[in-house]
Amino acid sequence: MESKTVRFELGDDGVLVLTFDDPERSANMLSAAHVDSMDAVLAAIEERSAAIRGIVLSSAKPTFFAGADLNELIAVRPGDPTGFGRQVERIKAQLRRLETLRVPVVAALGGAALGGGLEIALASHHRIALVDRRVRFGFPEVTLGLLPGAGGVVRSVRMLGVEAALDRLLLSGDRLTAAEAAGLGIVDQVVDSPDELMAAARAWIDSAPDARQPWDRDGYELPGGSANQLEATGRLAALSARLAKRFRTSRDPAPATILAAAVEGAHVDFQTALDIEGRYFMELASGQVAKNMIRSTFFDLREVRRQRSDGTEPFAPRRAVVLGAGMMGAGIAHSCASAGIDVVLKDLDLEAAIRGKAHSERLVAGAVERGRMSDAAGEELLARIVPSADPADADGAELLIEAVFENSDLKAKVYAEIEPHLAPDALFGSNTSTLPITGLAETVGRPQDFIGLHFFSPVHRMELLEIVRGAETSQRTVERSLDVARLIGKTPIVVKDSRGFFTSRVIITFIGEGIAMLGEGIAPASIEQASVQAGYPAAVLQLADELNLKLLRRIRDESRAAREAVGDVWVPHPADAVVDRMLDEFGRSGRLEGAGFYEYVDGRRTGLWPGLAEAFGADATVADLDELADRMLVREAVEAARTHEEGVIESVASANVGSLLGIGFPAWTGGVLQFIAAFPGGEEAFVARARQLASTYGERFEPPASLTG
Repeated sequence: MESKTVRFELGDDGVLVLTFDDPERSANMLSAAHVDSMDAVLAAIEERSAAIRGIVLSSAKPTFFAGADLNELIAVRPGDPTGFGRQVERIKAQLRRLETLRVPVVAALGGAALGGGLEIALASHHRIALVDRRVRFGFPEVTLGLLPGAGGVVRSVRMLGVEAALDRLLLSGDRLTAAEAAGLGIVDQVVDSPDELMAAARAWIDSAPDARQPWDRDGYELPGGSANQLEATGRLAALSARLAKRFRTSRDPAPATILAAAVEGAHVDFQTALDIEGRYFMELASGQVAKNMIRSTFFDLREVRRQRSDGTEPFAPRRAVVLGAGMMGAGIAHSCASAGIDVVLKDLDLEAAIRGKAHSERLVAGAVERGRMSDAAGEELLARIVPSADPADADGAELLIEAVFENSDLKAKVYAEIEPHLAPDALFGSNTSTLPITGLAETVGRPQDFIGLHFFSPVHRMELLEIVRGAETSQRTVERSLDVARLIGKTPIVVKDSRGFFTSRVIITFIGEGIAMLGEGIAPASIEQASVQAGYPAAVLQLADELNLKLLRRIRDESRAAREAVGDVWVPHPADAVVDRMLDEFGRSGRLEGAGFYEYVDGRRTGLWPGLAEAFGADATVADLDELADRMLVREAVEAARTHEEGVIESVASANVGSLLGIGFPAWTGGVLQFIAAFPGGEEAFVARARQLASTYGERFEPPASLTG
């Protein structure tokens, strides 16, 4: 039997092994070629059914199955007669044929099964998974503006029940380990080595000659109660409320659509449920939000991660020194140690450095407790971090990352102290978020080896690394910095030196707009609600408190001085007066000092400051939340377009990825420049909207020439 992407091996024992192995791809996908192959395979199985007593699904790739072909998916349009919808229907029909063959079907999962891969696995009668840190299971579709469209909603609901399927799988986007998947119930058995997979699969076939799906047996009942029972007890309403709290923006339709598909499908028979799921899937797949999220998550991210190009041997430092053991320095030290680098964590005194190492100790303890790290691995990681107050302990370090207070003179002082102890060819990196790299590089002996390495807090969670090229920074230093990013598991964007670089410059416009609204008398609760409904992960005034108003004012004053020093006119921002009053009149700078736009008790945010509305004459009437959200989104997009026009950010992909991973631009947009490209009505409509806002709120909204020419 000929099949392009599936190998067909029927043994003398009657066990048929189907091995997914697309010769033209590094991973198996639900492509047109695979669909054609499966039609041929299923026809052959049905012809030889008398000789087959069991089927094993396996893969020749590192992953079990990767899901849909994104090039095909991103091309789907509303009413598009390309046949993509028909292809999805064929896949669902194939999986239904597979699970109703009346022979036991077992999935031997030696690699990750995410999205479409898990849908295939759920169509088998039994799932056996390899315990390996790279083997993960889940439905990430919700993070792409989609839902599982090949039966994943229907089968997971019938396997787990409506609530568990939604909470733990369909809406979480989590990538579960084999043990976690087994605990949830989507994996039936785990093994410790690849050799055990096939033996366990054959053994299960021997034990289950009459295997069928639970929902195909007489008397089947939905786990957790039927949808009608859930509605009668109010549990569906409670579930909807929880989901509304988790997914606070209505601009991404996927969460609500997944909920609808799950609940509606639970009321009807299996085939009708598949039809409901299919209609909802095509509705999302043809929409703009899914296209935005797919583009940024896969295509833009792939472009950003392929930046290194000079062909030289990758830089792999074995020894690093981190200057400054505060939260940023401690987080950077942990990231380096996690990558196998020996780290000297240096501060002014040893006690401060020891407190910095305690951050890694807490992270390791949490990972061990959750079963994500062994005790031995945790001890090995912590042994790589050496707290110190002595510059000589950095002898021979090949990598320096400075993370001290944002003061040029202080940074120059610590560079002079540590530079004599570094390896002759060491890479100099500064974690500054706003100070120009070119000026800092003038204080070291080898400015060509100096570069900005701007991390984001908390370092162990934030994936982005902003690499800032100074005027004297060599291309070799850029390439070595890309190697460091890859080594420590960060996604890099390369930007040109300028005040604020890309990320800080853009995010400050978001914060400034929110603070300006307060000065206009808009109720603070409305400002926060608008930013949350727009899809920002943190409300704007809350974020201002986290960054601290003293820092924001210092950045403003330094920027003003720099502009005036070269003869530029400084234009005050409407937010300036609000920041000054908060600091000078009310003494409220943010979370660090326990009082800002919000109130804090023992460092925990308890609610907006009760005096805030009165202090700024807030209007109690409900504001136009869509207008407020547009102001935040458009203002950031305009500034991002300016940075691209000026060459500060080197590519559209870098701008999109940087805005999503570094500064929390709403995920549904696909990134800050994709927001412009996909604006309803196109780029011309965006320009018109920006000019409308400029006429009302000020010229800061005026789009740059690159958008208007």
